[in-house]
Amino acid sequence: MSVWKRLLPRLKKLAIAYILLCLGFYFFQQRLLFYPTKKLANTPDLYQLNHQTLNIPIPETSATLNGWWIPADQPDAPTLLYFHHNAINIGANVSQSLQFHELGYNVFLFDYRGYGNSSGPFPTESRVYEDAQAAWNYLTQTRNIPPQQIIIYGHSIGGAVATDLAAKQPEASALIVQNSFTSIKDMTKRLGLYWVLPVEWMLKQKFESLAKMPQVDMPVLIINGTNDIQIPVSMGERLFEAAAGPKEMIVIAGGSHDNHMDDQYLQQVQTFVTEAMQ
Repeated sequence: MSVWKRLLPRLKKLAIAYILLCLGFYFFQQRLLFYPTKKLANTPDLYQLNHQTLNIPIPETSATLNGWWIPADQPDAPTLLYFHHNAINIGANVSQSLQFHELGYNVFLFDYRGYGNSSGPFPTESRVYEDAQAAWNYLTQTRNIPPQQIIIYGHSIGGAVATDLAAKQPEASALIVQNSFTSIKDMTKRLGLYWVLPVEWMLKQKFESLAKMPQVDMPVLIINGTNDIQIPVSMGERLFEAAAGPKEMIVIAGGSHDNHMDDQYLQQVQTFVTEAMQ
């Protein structure tokens, strides 16, 4: 028996396994990006924060977005529209919301469809963009908040959602992107998938923030931590370079992927927002 005949069955098995791997990635790639959970570990009650629980309908669907409106102590305060990361739900973001509330902002955070108490199907890129628009419409149309008083903020994958919304809503006051990436394609290179799979042909969940950033017509603040093992500072630097308008960047020494900031950096955020709204 020739070497080729001995190898052929193994090559066939490898080919089948590779095809199945490609099919799995193509059809289920959103499950490599989103890790929703239903149970809320915490609520604003953890910090005795006055808040209102909301359920916002998504147009042309039966789904609703569950979220919290945490009002500022002062009237006519800026409003921070908060887009969270890809794991757990808003129950994991209460302490971060407290930080922004203590800066004097109204905070509106909500769960994408499939997360927490939000109804609807499993999230995808297009769905979270629709969810972001529904949240924006709630603030501007239901609460009648002037767009110029809204700060769009996003952490991690929420930074990509925030960037997409900011490109579509240039009348907003400012965009803050913390510990976020340039694109999913770039992230696949970091994870090694780019060399194993034909990502160029297969990627449906793209989150192309770098391409959208030049379309953002408002002040932009980019925040990254030097010890973030998931998203390097270099990605934040590329987003910063791509921003077309007034922009600033904060590099948190020793900062990880978590979006907690100490007083020094929070003061920088507050100064940025104050100047952006002038």
